[in-house]
Amino acid sequence: MHSKDQISHDDYQKTADWLLSQTQHRPKVAIICGSGLGMLADGLKCQDSFPYADIPGFPQSTVQGHAGRLVFGELKGKTCVCMQGRFHMYEGHSLSKTTFPVRVFKLLGVETLIVTNAAGSLADSYNTGDIMIIKDHINFPGLAGLNPLNGPNDDKFGPRFPPMSGVYDRELRRLAQDISKTMGVSQYMQEGVYCMVGGPNFESIAEARLLHRLGVDAVGMSTAPEVLVASHCGMRVFGLSLITNKVVKCYDDPECVDHESVLEVSKLRSQTLQALVSELVGRMDVNNNNTA
Repeated sequence: MHSKDQISHDDYQKTADWLLSQTQHRPKVAIICGSGLGMLADGLKCQDSFPYADIPGFPQSTVQGHAGRLVFGELKGKTCVCMQGRFHMYEGHSLSKTTFPVRVFKLLGVETLIVTNAAGSLADSYNTGDIMIIKDHINFPGLAGLNPLNGPNDDKFGPRFPPMSGVYDRELRRLAQDISKTMGVSQYMQEGVYCMVGGPNFESIAEARLLHRLGVDAVGMSTAPEVLVASHCGMRVFGLSLITNKVVKCYDDPECVDHESVLEVSKLRSQTLQALVSELVGRMDVNNNNTA
């Protein structure tokens, strides 16, 4: 189920060509919205919106909190494309299908990928509702051989052995910190290491303790595959995790996480996250790959 589908460059190109024929927007920035965070797309002006079911080659999103639409539009003067809902390995998609939109974005002309997710915190200093800037990740499925870059390499997208050190753009991370201070929300901001696990179950206590000892600050079930493919394609990457719960690490702790509570916290911080991402996009220099 998780082996690489043989998706050809022509398959990606056909989807990109269809989208280019349906909209006049030519995005330089792509935003992938995590669970309950699809409101980020609501800030786009002059929208063109397409249900995933209408887009040739696109998988379908089946998870509550993921609307399943691709939205093009203008954000702070920049042309963007926004995924209202992503695809997950645990839904039964192969990783090549999970990351299919990222390579399509590359063919559309996207230079910067912004990824957001809902995550549980393992860091003792984090609180529910915090926003973590991702500085690095641990990709557990990838370490076990489940990697979207498995199979023949497509040199038109990138090299056979792409480096992952420094994959989360340092300048964009610095800019986000500056923006959070200007917005007066720096007390909610963290910066740390995200870990992807396969899901769909939440972590056992023993697993949570293991991840904590490995230096993981937040854990979720997505993001790393899209980041891998974006980096392989030469995009710069910025990532945010909304901390929606504290992961249980003690056997005497009566707390228990569920997806509905994750969505509730997402709603509480939605405006802050939307404002932060909007300002970040507005201050990007998309032509020179620098920040303004």
